[in-house]
Amino acid sequence: METVKQAANYVAETVQGTGAEASKEANKNVAKNDDAKISTRASAAKDALGDKKDEISHNTKADVHKEAAKN
Repeated sequence: METVKQAANYVAETVQGTGAEASKEANKNVAKNDDAKISTRASAAKDALGDKKDEISHNTKADVHKEAAKN
């Protein structure tokens, strides 16, 4: 039963990591957009950094759950 729980947690963290990655890429595109206001670009750049942190966190947790499911 623990293996099923760990597998479910792995899937959930993987999905959240993918979502954070998509958000990061969208924010990077806004930050690079020369037509956007500087305040919008700066905010998007800051948000992209937060998204990167979230992406790494979720992917790390997914790896831990994946390894726990193997045992």
